[in-house]
Amino acid sequence: MTTTLPTRSAFDEPLEAPPARWVGSLVMLNLGLMAGWFGPIQVLLAQQAARIAAEEPGGMSKEALLAVVLFSGAAVSMVANPVWGAFSDRTRSRLGRRVPWILGGVVLGAASLLLLSVAEGALWMVLAWSLVQLSLNAAWAGAVAAVPDQVPVERRGLMGGMVAIAGTVGVLLGIKIAEVTGSIAQGYLVIAVVMLLLSVPYLVGSRDIALPRDHEVTPLDWKQLVRSFWVSPRQHPDFAWAWITRLLVNLGNWIALNYLYYFLTDGLGYGDDDATARLGLLVLIYGGCTVATTVVVGHWSDRIGRRKVFVIWSGVLVGASSLILGLWQAWPGALVAAVVLGAGFGVYQAVDFALITQVLPGAGDRAKDLGVINIAAALPQVLAPAIAGLILVAVRELGGSVATYGESWSLGYGVVYGVGFALCVLGSVFVTRIRSVA
Repeated sequence: MTTTLPTRSAFDEPLEAPPARWVGSLVMLNLGLMAGWFGPIQVLLAQQAARIAAEEPGGMSKEALLAVVLFSGAAVSMVANPVWGAFSDRTRSRLGRRVPWILGGVVLGAASLLLLSVAEGALWMVLAWSLVQLSLNAAWAGAVAAVPDQVPVERRGLMGGMVAIAGTVGVLLGIKIAEVTGSIAQGYLVIAVVMLLLSVPYLVGSRDIALPRDHEVTPLDWKQLVRSFWVSPRQHPDFAWAWITRLLVNLGNWIALNYLYYFLTDGLGYGDDDATARLGLLVLIYGGCTVATTVVVGHWSDRIGRRKVFVIWSGVLVGASSLILGLWQAWPGALVAAVVLGAGFGVYQAVDFALITQVLPGAGDRAKDLGVINIAAALPQVLAPAIAGLILVAVRELGGSVATYGESWSLGYGVVYGVGFALCVLGSVFVTRIRSVA
């Protein structure tokens, strides 16, 4: 695992763009990690929850079980990412700071997916998915930190667009694997193998820079680690506003997306196989729109040196996709929403990521600070299932005496998607409070 390293310190800001082969290997790594996450999240976990709920009479409903699984995994992710990032920042290795965690994360993540494939019962499903999240977040912490480690500021919009495309294609790949294999266990197995294979190019050509030999690594105890998660809003207000805006936009997005599989099955009446295929089509449309806009707009953002205007309006578009689903609860509405979401969220991921790398407090704790930012992306995955589930259950219970199931279902999802829209718009408004980035 050796390659030509940049001639600079691990703490210096990069000035030269990395070679194309490095960019390609990082894109492939992100593609594999996203497949490992979102193949299960979008399809396999929902199918597995439905099967286990059917096999355990008197237990949780499939919606409740899926909410518990997603909640547990996201809670693990929220803590694991900044912890692994802090360890990565302090790692001494001839391979560099990031590679050991990426290698360990993808290997243990693949093993955890295999464990999930044979999980029987609600408890084992929760535990196995939590292990997947714990492992993959180690790899993700290293992969995300590699961008500010290796990419100059004026290229990060473009690089953010490339990573966003990798994430989109990874989601598509994970869903397509689940659809083609036709088996929950086989789906997990194939995703694990694909994730391992796609990580190899980056692991052998990472250009990761080791810590300087004379750099003193202070011992990291748990109290110090927990305290390090707090980044003072007074000292770093732009970092705080970036955190809040990412929290709100992601919360609005996840509230809308968590139950999309059940939206297709229970709401629109499609069977499991048909719903999986249609979900794949929606993601394909979303992915196409993301690819068509994210790199172009990310590069445009780099050229004009502006970030906020793109983040603001892309957040509004993300919210608009939720509003479309809430008001137009039909298959054509879902198709239109996929187009709007693809155009909005792809640009948001690319440019918001570039913006975030410009408000990090310091170079020495990049992975940890990006992990703290990731809490704003992971916490919504904890909150969104609970919020959406409570809304759906409350509307079903309150509306059951005065409406048919179909009417209460439609109203419940209308409220869910309306809340998602409002949160995204609020997050976009708060972007205007960031001062150090244009």
